[in-house]
Amino acid sequence: MKSIFFIIVLVSSLVSMASATPGTATFYQQYTPSACYGSTPEGVMIVAASDPLWAGGAICGKMFTVKCTGATNDVPHPCYDGKTVTVKIVDHCPDCGGTLDLSKEAFESIADPVAGVIKIEYW
Repeated sequence: MKSIFFIIVLVSSLVSMASATPGTATFYQQYTPSACYGSTPEGVMIVAASDPLWAGGAICGKMFTVKCTGATNDVPHPCYDGKTVTVKIVDHCPDCGGTLDLSKEAFESIADPVAGVIKIEYW
């Protein structure tokens, strides 16, 4: 029974990783008002979507799991190995310089915020 459970977990992990999309992430610290929810707070594990993802706001409320995969600058080893964070799209970030603009709390749960910008995979 344990081996069947292990196989199911392994296969689902591989499917998630196989469908991951590469990108970059930055972070921000002022969470309201947001383009999706106005002045209603949505917690701190949140993210703003860049123009290619925004789709006129259709992405509002979508949940993503994000993993740091590497540095984009001179900060050595910014990623916290194997850590992921699940975030909710609450805002639009047309000029954030990354694919996803994570809340500072979400960013610092997967990477050193000193890096400022990191390579990511999200699904």
